[in-house]
Amino acid sequence: MTTEVLINITPAESRVAVLENGTLQELIVEREQKRGIVGNLFVGTVSRVLPGMEAAFIDIGLEKGAFLHVSDVSAAKNDEGETRPINQVLTEGQRIFVQVVKDPMGTKGARLTTQITVPARYLVLMPDNAAIGLSTKIEDPEERSRLEQLSAELNENNKHGLIVRTAAEGCSRDELQLDIEYLHRQWKAIEERAKEAKSGDCIYSDLELPKRIVRDLVSTDIEKFSVDSKETFDKLIDFAERTTPEHIDKIQHYVGERPLFDLYGVEDEIARALQPKVDLKSGGYLIIDQTEAMTTVDVNTGGFVGSTSLEETIFKTNLEATLAIARQLRLRNLGGIIIIDFIDMVDEDHQQQILQSLEKALSKDHARTHVIGLSELGLVEMTRKRTRESLGHVLCESCSECGGRGFVKTAQTVCYELFREIMREARQYDASQLLVLASEEVIELLIDDESSSLAELESFIDIPIKYQVENQYSQENFDVVPM
Repeated sequence: MTTEVLINITPAESRVAVLENGTLQELIVEREQKRGIVGNLFVGTVSRVLPGMEAAFIDIGLEKGAFLHVSDVSAAKNDEGETRPINQVLTEGQRIFVQVVKDPMGTKGARLTTQITVPARYLVLMPDNAAIGLSTKIEDPEERSRLEQLSAELNENNKHGLIVRTAAEGCSRDELQLDIEYLHRQWKAIEERAKEAKSGDCIYSDLELPKRIVRDLVSTDIEKFSVDSKETFDKLIDFAERTTPEHIDKIQHYVGERPLFDLYGVEDEIARALQPKVDLKSGGYLIIDQTEAMTTVDVNTGGFVGSTSLEETIFKTNLEATLAIARQLRLRNLGGIIIIDFIDMVDEDHQQQILQSLEKALSKDHARTHVIGLSELGLVEMTRKRTRESLGHVLCESCSECGGRGFVKTAQTVCYELFREIMREARQYDASQLLVLASEEVIELLIDDESSSLAELESFIDIPIKYQVENQYSQENFDVVPM
């Protein structure tokens, strides 16, 4: 499998596309005016303690108060390892050092932790925890043992803990040593800044998106990073020379006349990723519906009729859907609770194969996923860790016409609402005539199909009615003006 990373830079926006065998798998968008703050460290103030929720709201200088649960407070456990109540751990007005683990999303503020981590290329520093942890994606027992022992030796005289990242697999002692020295310098600088900081100050922020991508992915099986900005390319080369000089040849400057994302068909894929319907090659399709509470995925056979039995047709459609679902969750960055309604299968072996195929497809996802299994209703329940806004929420906003419902009232429904409004206005005001302002579709229906009903209404209220098309009105908008 060939994997490429495309980095598209404009003055106000950075976009990163991850392609596997030429197919877009992941898209990250970061805008200058709304940069993500996950990983940033703040000095905050406890604004409210909520014993009933075992949580507190922390003021870190954002528009909305940030949320801190007692389970994310490093000092919450007593000597017996039990978690103390939140009001015994935090008090209102208390100064506190926190890190953002989830960006603000919709109506919710940022999610915080006091269990600080600072990442580098191979290691993650844990200032308040002396343990050594390893990424679960490092599977070889001998390699796990080597890295754990090596990290412990290099970190022997330090009180801080470490997490060994997946990228550390196969790296040398010297490479780990450089990472540890960098992290210790970084943490010392953070502590110095924290002493002088005021409440709401950000004292550490993660790298900008292009550098972050190079840091996190350069040591993996990525074949090349194509960057369409000379300035960003120069910055990445300088960054790679200081951190990963052996991989510097992977970073290339794209100088073609055709836009980089157009060349690889990424723009078309982004447009499709904003649609609810996803076509499958077999003729089946998915319907993906994202709400604030959860995301639902409905699998349908569509035009796929198969060539053997109905059960085999259903199984093949569901099997193809598992790959498409895993890709769409990653591409659209859908997180939280996800309910998948596969086509009902009678064969229990088929059911298990579908679950196994879904879990295998999800194993490539960088976000943590957990497939719970089939419910009694035959629905697959799963979760995907959400740390930033979904692609749809980043690129889109609620429809001003329908208010985010996804549908509008028919012109006929609006006509009947107009009739009722005319009755109300006629009773309330002593008007010589009424003027109806509405969209072209509604006015046409009034004077055509509903003309007899309108004439009957005009006769009943004994007031003449005039009509005027308002091009600025949506189909649901109208006004009845007494004159």
